[in-house]
Amino acid sequence: MEKLLIIFLFALIAELIDGGIGMGYGVSLTTLLLSIGIGTAVASASVHMAEVFTTLFSGLSHFKLGNFDKKIFAFLAIPGVIGGVLGAYGAVKFQDASSIRPIISGILLVLGTLIVVKFIEKKEMLEHEYERPRIRHLAPLGFVAAFVDALGGGGWGPITTPTLIMNNAHPKQVIGSVNFAEFFVTLAISITFFLALPKIDLAIVVPMIIGGLIAAPIAARITKKLPHRTVGIMVGVLIMLLSLRTLIMAMMP
Repeated sequence: MEKLLIIFLFALIAELIDGGIGMGYGVSLTTLLLSIGIGTAVASASVHMAEVFTTLFSGLSHFKLGNFDKKIFAFLAIPGVIGGVLGAYGAVKFQDASSIRPIISGILLVLGTLIVVKFIEKKEMLEHEYERPRIRHLAPLGFVAAFVDALGGGGWGPITTPTLIMNNAHPKQVIGSVNFAEFFVTLAISITFFLALPKIDLAIVVPMIIGGLIAAPIAARITKKLPHRTVGIMVGVLIMLLSLRTLIMAMMP
């Protein structure tokens, strides 16, 4: 019972962060599940099953509040579904994606630092100064992010959100669109895991769903009210912290 309460509280906090600035739910909860002895594939499957519910609720909340761009959403979601299915299959087949995490985290650490520097130095941008991402950049980004996310249990938000923000996309629209696209990606990943894995413990999935559903609409409202510059800096700082944690854990025996 104590373990389930911890998972619930982690999910609540993680969704407040994820729904607010576009990342953190999958990485945080996967790390927690791995630390209590759950295998990589099962941990990733459990988190993605919970995310089917939390990302739908979060995505709808952002859509309702106007934190949404249909172009970003569509051209992340479609290739993301393909990448997610392939990544889930890889997670089941190889069971361990630990070797690629330090490499990805190193890249994200640099990216997070650049985002923080960019938004600290730059004044608050006007609405017309933001740029819509190009399709040829969105499609491969969605594919790679979903593949890594399924393979390692997290990475969709940390890869897509900072990459788009660094390219002058509207921070709030990026966060909402990334969250909504993630629903379709996690749905595809979850179906793949369900068909490929013999058993998933629903007892650990339920508290993750409840915690995430409580936090999702609150997080969307926080994003709506915060200045764009503040959102950008928060995204960069969180990316740096998550990446540093992964790198430190990879170096530990």
